Amino acid sequence: MILLLGLFVFTLVGCSSGGNDDGDKDGKVTLNLWYWNRSIDDNLIKRVSEEFPDIKINAQKIDGGEYKTKLQTSLTSSTGAPDIVALNDWVTEFLPNHDKFVNLLDYGADEIKGDYLEWKWNYAQTPDGKNLIALPMDTAPTALYYREDIFAKAGLPTDPEEVSAEIATWDDYIAAGEKVEAATGVKMFDTINRVFTQSISQSDTSYFDENDQFIGDGGTIKEAWDRAVEINEKGLSANTEVDGPEWNASMNNGQVASFIGAVWVKNILKDAAPDTAGKWRIARAPGGDGNQGGSFIGILKSSKHPDEAYKVIEWMMNPENQLESYVTMDLFPSTPSVFEDEKMSSTEEFFGGQDTTQIFSESAKNVQPMYFGVDYSRVNTIFSDALTDIAKQGKDPDKAWQEVLEQVEKELSR
Repeated sequence: MILLLGLFVFTLVGCSSGGNDDGDKDGKVTLNLWYWNRSIDDNLIKRVSEEFPDIKINAQKIDGGEYKTKLQTSLTSSTGAPDIVALNDWVTEFLPNHDKFVNLLDYGADEIKGDYLEWKWNYAQTPDGKNLIALPMDTAPTALYYREDIFAKAGLPTDPEEVSAEIATWDDYIAAGEKVEAATGVKMFDTINRVFTQSISQSDTSYFDENDQFIGDGGTIKEAWDRAVEINEKGLSANTEVDGPEWNASMNNGQVASFIGAVWVKNILKDAAPDTAGKWRIARAPGGDGNQGGSFIGILKSSKHPDEAYKVIEWMMNPENQLESYVTMDLFPSTPSVFEDEKMSSTEEFFGGQDTTQIFSESAKNVQPMYFGVDYSRVNTIFSDALTDIAKQGKDPDKAWQEVLEQVEKELSR
């Protein structure tokens, strides 16, 4: 009797795990999807059932601040996990857990690889190329945002093509910043943290090599660090917070002449600085093209319906749907075949009637492939916090550099 009761309880627990349904009474397969606000167009999710009448999507929108932790917990507990998951630009942190994800190469993903930007595709692939844990969703190419009126007062070019030609390197950019400071008193840069981050994004190396060995004590990282320190010492940065009320006010009050930012910053800038409408322009970024953000979509190994799930994500992320998501949600595509589509282009009053799409499209095509590594976020936070101390508290840069390397060593030895 006790044994039977135990079996009955076990059965109830198994049925209530909250994982993946086998299907509804109507015979449809139910797929559970996790995503965060504005990562996927809600209308696109609704259209899945129209495209696949035998599939029902149960979509759960999770707070972005809690999303990664919730996903990590589901992978370790193996309960309550969805079928399909959106992944942010931290996708590389999950590559060591590739055994928890469906290998999309086993479902023919190689056949559609040519539809996507190669560097974007590779972010979700293990270094040995044998496992692909997610398909690309949107990208976040970067460019130079600048105040046309402030550049004019400083005697700098104002046409985007001319700006790109004359301010092509970081040295050009710093020299232009000195001209702006001398002529107008306005700071060319918003924060040295952004200088550091964007310098890294333009490179093909970061904190780790493909064997996950730390290489951030020199090379790209030291160059980016020294550049940020130089700009700080020359007094060319407003040293605002990277985002938030302080940054918003500095943009709206004309305290900053430019910054390098991702395509998604356009809407943030419009909301932050309504009084500057029509005064901003966008040009190719000094130092090269980069990427900051963008998402992916994958399938967990615990899914009972991987075939159906793959059909769904392949359809959702095809070029036509990515184009539609750009039109409706400003999610910049990872499928370059649509970059020339007329739906991608429109004049924007906030940017003086400029059509900025071409700038970001060219940037997206020229991003250099980079290996991030599983500990990128942890290490990047240490460097970023130290730069904040330099900018806000006047900490000695040489001392800060040594302390950062010591802190990184301790963090990675855990």
